[in-house]
Amino acid sequence: MLEERENKEPEMNPFQKNESKETLFSPVSTEEVPPQPPSPPKKPPPKICGSNYPLSIAFIVVNEFCERFSYYGMKAVLTLYFLYFLHWNEDTSTSVYHAFSSLCYFTPVLGAAIADSWLGKFKTVIYLSLVYVFGHVIKSLGALPILGGHMVHTVLSLIGLSLIALGTGGIKPCVAAFGGDQFEEKHAEERTRYFSVFYLSINAGSLISTFITPMLRGDVKCFGEDCYALAFGVPGLLMVIALVVFAMGSKIYKKPPPEGNIVTQVIKCVWFAISNRFKNRSRNIPKRQHWLDWAAEKYPKQLIMDVKALTRVLFLYIPVPMFWALLDQQGSRWTLQATKMNGNLVLNPFLVLIFIPLFDVVIYRLVSKCGINFTSLRKMAVGMILACLAFGVAALVEMKINEMALLKSGPQEIFLRVLNLADDEVKVTVLGNENNTLLLESIKSFQKMPHYSKLHLNTRSQDFHFHLKYHNSSINNAHFVEEKSWYTLIIREDRENISSMMVKDEESKTVNGMTSLRFVNTLHNKVNISLDTAISLSVGEDYGVSTYITVQGGEYPAVHCKTEDKNFLLNLGLLDIGSTYLFVIANNTGQGPQAWKMEDILANKMSILWQLPQYALVTAAEVMFSVTGLEFSYSQAPMSMKSVLQAAWLLTVAFGNIIVLIVAQFSGLVQWAEFVLFSCLLLVVCLIFSIMGYYYVPLKPENIQETSDKHIPHVHGNMINLETKKTKL
Repeated sequence: MLEERENKEPEMNPFQKNESKETLFSPVSTEEVPPQPPSPPKKPPPKICGSNYPLSIAFIVVNEFCERFSYYGMKAVLTLYFLYFLHWNEDTSTSVYHAFSSLCYFTPVLGAAIADSWLGKFKTVIYLSLVYVFGHVIKSLGALPILGGHMVHTVLSLIGLSLIALGTGGIKPCVAAFGGDQFEEKHAEERTRYFSVFYLSINAGSLISTFITPMLRGDVKCFGEDCYALAFGVPGLLMVIALVVFAMGSKIYKKPPPEGNIVTQVIKCVWFAISNRFKNRSRNIPKRQHWLDWAAEKYPKQLIMDVKALTRVLFLYIPVPMFWALLDQQGSRWTLQATKMNGNLVLNPFLVLIFIPLFDVVIYRLVSKCGINFTSLRKMAVGMILACLAFGVAALVEMKINEMALLKSGPQEIFLRVLNLADDEVKVTVLGNENNTLLLESIKSFQKMPHYSKLHLNTRSQDFHFHLKYHNSSINNAHFVEEKSWYTLIIREDRENISSMMVKDEESKTVNGMTSLRFVNTLHNKVNISLDTAISLSVGEDYGVSTYITVQGGEYPAVHCKTEDKNFLLNLGLLDIGSTYLFVIANNTGQGPQAWKMEDILANKMSILWQLPQYALVTAAEVMFSVTGLEFSYSQAPMSMKSVLQAAWLLTVAFGNIIVLIVAQFSGLVQWAEFVLFSCLLLVVCLIFSIMGYYYVPLKPENIQETSDKHIPHVHGNMINLETKKTKL
C-alpha cells in the first residue's frame, strides 16, 4: 500500500523547498465568517458632454499642447542661439543639437521606470515637470547678455538643456499612457480617437510655437541684440501653464498605483528563464510551451504572462527604427534641400492637423465600409510604404535641384568673372595657350557679366597673367589663383590709368532664409554701413572690399551709411533668399553715392512647392504609423507595463536617428542616391514587418488585467502558485 501510495503521489518539483505537511495542507476553519457590509457603488467619472470620453482627458490634452509648444518653441531658435549668441561653429552647433534631441528620446526609459515602479504616472509627471520648468529658467538665464561671460552662458545652457531633456523625456511615456488609463476597456474605440487627438495637440503646439518664438527672437530686442532670453522664457511660461493645467485635474483622474520595480522584475524574470533553460537542457526533461515558462519555478504566473506580452511587442518593434530614420530627416536632409529652393514653408505640423481628422473621420470609415479589416499593424505597414514613396519623390526633387545648381570647378580649374569699374571699356586678354580664346569682347564700364568663365590651370595653384587694353595704353598684371575656386577680377581707375585686383568669391548658397553680400567702396573716404541694429561693417576707401556678411532676405530700401563728412542712404533693393550679392558704392552720377548691385550667385529658382508631394506622403505615413503605433503600444501592454512600453516605443525614435548618422557618415553617396537608399531599406523592412505582423496575434482586453484581478497569493521564498490537488490520505 505504501509503494502504491508513493507511486500515486505527484513528483516534487526540484526547485521547491522541502516543506512539512503543515505547510502544504493548512487546516480549514469551520467557523462562520460574519457577512461584510456591501461596499458603496463607485461613482462614475465625469464625462465630456454626456459622451464616453472622460472629462479628465481634457486636462491631459491641454497639458500636452502647452508642453509641446514649450519644447518645439525652444528648439526653433536653439541652433541660431548656438551660432549667433554662443558663437559656436556649425559643426559644434549641429552636434550639440542632435545630442540634445537624442537624449530627449533616451530619458523616457528612466521616466517609465519611475512611473511604473515607484511614483506612479501622475506624480512622475508632476515632479519631472518641475525639473522641466527649472531647466527652462536656467536656459533663459543663460541667454541674458548681462549675466556673466561666454563660459557662464555655455555652462548654464548645457545644464538647462540637460534638465529639459530629463523633464520632457521623462514625462513623454507617462502622459500618453496616463490618458489611456482614464478609459474603461469597453470604450476602446473612444480611446483610439483620444490618441489621435493627443497627437493632434502635439502638432498644434509645434506649429504655433514654430511661428511665434522666432518672431520673439528677431522682432524684440534685448540689450541691443536679438532677444533669445524672451524666446526661451515664453516656452518656459507655457511649461508652467502645462503643469498647472495637469494638476487641476488631480481630483478626477484615475490613478493606477505603481506595480513595484517592474523593470527589475522583468529583467530578473527573463534572466532566470534563460539560465534555468540552460541548466535543464537535457533531452529527458520535458519541453515547455514558451521559453519564459522556465521562470515558473520562481516567478508568478501573471508576471510571466505580462513579460510574454511585453517581449512579443518588443520583438515587433525591431524593424520600427527604420521608419523613424526616414521621418526625422524632415528636420535635417529635407530642410537642407529646402534651402536650395525658393520659399519657406512649415508643412508637416500643418498637414498633420488636417490629416488626422481626415483619416479618422473619412478614410478609415470608408475602408471599414468596404469590408476591409484595417488593423493597426496593417495601417503601420501602409505608413511604411507611403514613407518609401515620399523618399522616392524627394530623390526626384533633389535630382531636379542638381540640374539647376551651380557649376563645380574641378581639379586645376577656376571660374573667373571680370568687373570693370573704370570710366570706359577695357579689353581683357588672358595670357596662355589654353585660355587665350576667352573674354574676346571688350567689357564696358559697369557692365554686368552674365556668367563666369572657366579657366584651366597648369598646376594646383599659379600666377595668372592678364593683358588690359584701355584707351591707347596697355597694362600687364599677374594674380595668384588656386584650383577649385571662384574669382572676380576688378578693374579700377588708378589716376589717369587703370589697374586690377583679384578677389575670391563665395562658392555656396546661404541657408535658412538668409542672403550674403559684400561691398566695394570706390569713394575716397571710408564708409560705415549699418544694415541692422546688430549688423554693421566698415569698407575701406579707394576700392576697399569688405568681407561677406549674412542677412535675412527681403527689402532693404534705405540702408544707413556714414563717412567722415556726411551721412547718406543706400537703396539695396530686394535681396533674394539664397543669393550672394556684390554692391559697388560709387558717385558717378552726380546725385550722391549710390549702390550698384551685381548678383554673384543667383537666387533659388526652384519653388519650394515642389516639396509639397513628398511632405503630403510622409505626413500621411506619420498619421498612419505614429498615431496608430502610439495607441497599439498602449492597448497591447500589460496594465503594469503601460509606461514601459510607451518608453520602448519612443526609444525606437532614438535608434532611428542613430541609423541616419551611420548612413550619412559612411555611405559616401550623393544626396539623391542616399534618399533612394533609405527608400529601398524601408521597403525591405516593411516586408519583414508585414511578415512579423501576419503571425502576431493581438491581445484581447480581457487577457490584459491587473495582477490584483488574478487574486495571486502572496509569495514566500520560491513557492508560488501552489495548486490544490486531490490527495488520498
